[in-house]
Amino acid sequence: MTRRFGFTLAEGATHVNLLQTNAKAGFTLAEVLITLGIIGVVAAMTIPTLIANTNGAKFRSQFKKTISTLNQAGLMSQAQYDFDYAGTSAACTASKGAEDHPESVMTFCAVLNGTLTGQTYYEDLSKIKRSNNGKEESYKVIKTYTLDGATDNATPTGYHAYTLADGSIVAFKSGAAGCELAIGTQLTDTILASATPPTSEGGSDGKAAGGLNGCLGFIDVNGATLPNKEVSCSAGTTSRKVQEPCPVKNDANHMTDIFPIVFHDATVEPASNAAKYVLTTSK
Repeated sequence: MTRRFGFTLAEGATHVNLLQTNAKAGFTLAEVLITLGIIGVVAAMTIPTLIANTNGAKFRSQFKKTISTLNQAGLMSQAQYDFDYAGTSAACTASKGAEDHPESVMTFCAVLNGTLTGQTYYEDLSKIKRSNNGKEESYKVIKTYTLDGATDNATPTGYHAYTLADGSIVAFKSGAAGCELAIGTQLTDTILASATPPTSEGGSDGKAAGGLNGCLGFIDVNGATLPNKEVSCSAGTTSRKVQEPCPVKNDANHMTDIFPIVFHDATVEPASNAAKYVLTTSK
């Protein structure tokens, strides 16, 4: 076989065939654009769900952490200063709540001041600010279901608040004091609605078990940052029926950042059926 330029004609034909094969193995511009379009559609469908799931897991974890922190504060105050949320005898000193000290006064503010570090006290929720398109405005709750003194897209009234070291907001009613639940009494919506002094169920004084309406509050695990929505049931009605927890889907409409709570004794518990479900389930 004739050899020219260092290779045979047969070898040259083989090289040509390989080049033709490689050319046919590539993608056309139309095929590339179609593939990218499909990837874009899939991403648009799945990324919001992934973000919602991530935020939901973060909100759930932070709620449980903050509940634990407040419970530890109650226990620590009882151990160090001989009173907890039930032993408080007066409301916080309004504008000077940050100065309440457990060795001189027995208030909610004294409990938190004496046991927590890195916290900031606010006399009123309106004094907590957030950025909205570059403008500073007061903290607002965008959606509420069970919070007293709160309407949609407004600042709840009648609360003192703390921001904790991790950025969470803990709010409680300004008159909160003496928050005691009788031993052996199950927490129910009736108790949370009542303002009568707490007694055992069917006590001889004729009063219904209760007294915790003035001890309600909430945790915003995301601080002043949106969504600022109360966690809600994905099936059934969101209410204070803590004895009947409702399912909460891990999506942006239901697993949100505000959780109603109630203080009593050395304990902080969920104050809505949705918040109770989040605390007592892992997913």
